[in-house]
Amino acid sequence: MTTKLPWLVPVVFAATPLVAEAAPSDRDTASTDGSTSVTSTEQEHDPATDIASITADRGIVTRPGRFTIEPSFSHAHSNSTAVAVEGYTVIPALLIGLINISEIQRDIFVGAMSLKYGFTSKLEAAIRVPYLSINEDLREREVFQGTPVDTLRESSGEGLGDVELSARYQLTDGLGGWPYVIGAMRVKAPTGEGPYDVDQRIIRDEQGNPIGIELENRPTGSGFWAFEPGFSFIYPTDPAVLFGNLSYVWTLKEEQGFENGGTVDPGDIVRFGFGMGFAFNDRTSFSLSYDHSIIRKTTFERNNDLFASNFDRIQIGSLSFGLSQRLTRSTSLSLTVSVGVTENAPNSEITLKLPISL
Repeated sequence: MTTKLPWLVPVVFAATPLVAEAAPSDRDTASTDGSTSVTSTEQEHDPATDIASITADRGIVTRPGRFTIEPSFSHAHSNSTAVAVEGYTVIPALLIGLINISEIQRDIFVGAMSLKYGFTSKLEAAIRVPYLSINEDLREREVFQGTPVDTLRESSGEGLGDVELSARYQLTDGLGGWPYVIGAMRVKAPTGEGPYDVDQRIIRDEQGNPIGIELENRPTGSGFWAFEPGFSFIYPTDPAVLFGNLSYVWTLKEEQGFENGGTVDPGDIVRFGFGMGFAFNDRTSFSLSYDHSIIRKTTFERNNDLFASNFDRIQIGSLSFGLSQRLTRSTSLSLTVSVGVTENAPNSEITLKLPISL
């Protein structure tokens, strides 16, 4: 089917929900003076970081010596319509020529396993391994042909995605009215099958001009190494919690062959997000956030006329609603629903996560 390769490079990171505040009924009482003491499990628990982490990985680092295992599953759906016109206008309201209309439906299923470990009270490391299944349908009429018959083409892809390694360091303790500030570095390895790894062919019009690229299978990875430094903040202000993040994704350029434009330099990405949340009670939390990515245009060592008319950048924005329910002292369940608010964002995405602390 027809696809523009430069925009296959960017990827999205999974959110990491945590647990809600410990229930007062779970606290142990002292024996003699009637004072109340808190168990070690509850001392390690911070409701502010739990709320901030429902829709994205913005929480305080994992406690030293603790593991967190997080299986997750997500489904993203996209539906878009493209119109191509070959003709001329007689008056502004009258067009003479051929109109090609295509509709694309895409479903992406991602199952992932994440593992976090706290080395110190301020340093955490994590790894995330995703597995993707992609289904894409294209309904269109023959390119620039005056036929009333629609054609339907299907393509799919399945396999290991790009493995992510990350480290986070807590810069502040949130004392004295200051927010928690956490610095992070994330590295994404091209372990998935990239767009230049699958078979492809160039689609041409009747005059032989290239108008797109058709991939035999859907790629499950970006095909490039990527490095993402950034930071996040959490500011508790009773009864709400404010949070946000800012990062920059730098993607390494790579030689992809003469027929693909020589050395390909994928566009770098600026990401930012912000939101707020609050706890309904000691076990249930709610969060509302907005996340945005600005993706720059991919450049080629050798001029590639096929992509010469692409925009210099594209905007991807989504609004997310998250709900987290604490099941036990060490386990919680969270559900996040994201709605795309820009043209290039998925129409909807549902994510389910089950973080377990050991």
